[in-house]
Parts: sequence; C-alpha cells; structure tokens
Amino acid sequence: MIVDHPGFVLWFTGLSGAGKTTIAKAMLPILQERGIRIERLDGDVVRESLTKDLGFTKKDRDTNIERVTFVAKLLSRNNVAVLATFMSPYEGTRNMVRDEVTNYIEVFVDAPVEVCEERDVKGIYAKFRAGEVKNLNGLDLPYEDPQQPDIHVETHKETVEESAAKVIQWLEEHQWIPAPVTS
Repeated sequence: MIVDHPGFVLWFTGLSGAGKTTIAKAMLPILQERGIRIERLDGDVVRESLTKDLGFTKKDRDTNIERVTFVAKLLSRNNVAVLATFMSPYEGTRNMVRDEVTNYIEVFVDAPVEVCEERDVKGIYAKFRAGEVKNLNGLDLPYEDPQQPDIHVETHKETVEESAAKVIQWLEEHQWIPAPVTS
C-alpha cells in the first residue's frame, strides 16, 4: 500500500567507491516495503542512457548533473522520493541541485580515498594509477567535502546496514517517511 508522503531528493555525494550506490540499494527495498513512492537515479546507470553522450570534463560533469537534476525535480515535485547517487564533487554544483529540486537532503558518504582505492569496485583507481584515465576526484582533481550535510555516514567505520539505518532513521525523525508499523 502506497503511503502519503512528500517528495524529496536524497542526494548521496562522496568519492568513487565510498558506498553511495551500495547504501541506496540497501535502502530501496526497506522504503518500498513501507509504501514509499521511490526511484533510484544512479550515476553509472544514468551515464549508460540519459547522458551517454557526455565525457568526464568539468563541463560534461556539470551537464550530467543538470540533466539528472531536471529528472529529480520532476519526480520530487510529484511526491516521489529520489535516491540520487552521484559523486558531485563540487559544493557549487550541489547547491544548484539544492535550489532546483523539492526537499533536497544531502547525504555525505564519507570514506578516505585510500579506503575507496582499496575497494575499487569499478577499477577506476587502478586505471588512474596505470595512467589510463585522468581527472579523478580525490586524486588529481579536488573533491569538496560537504560543509553541513544533512546526514553524514562514514562507510569505513560503519557497515552498509548501519549507514542505511542512519539515513532511514533521519528520514523518520524529520517526518519524511513514516516509522515502521509494529503489530
């Protein structure tokens, strides 16, 4: 049963390999079971369809986020919860998203670059070290840590389940989603 709730955008930001997608995937079935209208917008998935024409220059990255922001805006203003997992390494870009979408909630998925490199789920750090790719935030490009995220998870200190639970608890406490029904 779908519950009545406002639309919002959980914007997961962090380095490649920090755990943005992993946490969002862990949250998705929990929120669906509670009747939340929800969509997940993932950086890798979006790049395979909506923004496959873009590269990784600053201009292309900004265009990528502008397109995703438009989609998130449409969904959130129609009372859909959005789990958006994008590195979005620049504070100015995240502020633009905040200004455009309905009910922006920033989730800083924090892990040291060394931990992200150890995980290297996509092999991007290995490619960087081999000289096959450039422009990697956290190494040769900056990543601007959020100064006042709504939610801060530290995936090098927490399990996936703990990080997901922290986000869900915050949503409950701020009345974006109902608490689970107990019998």
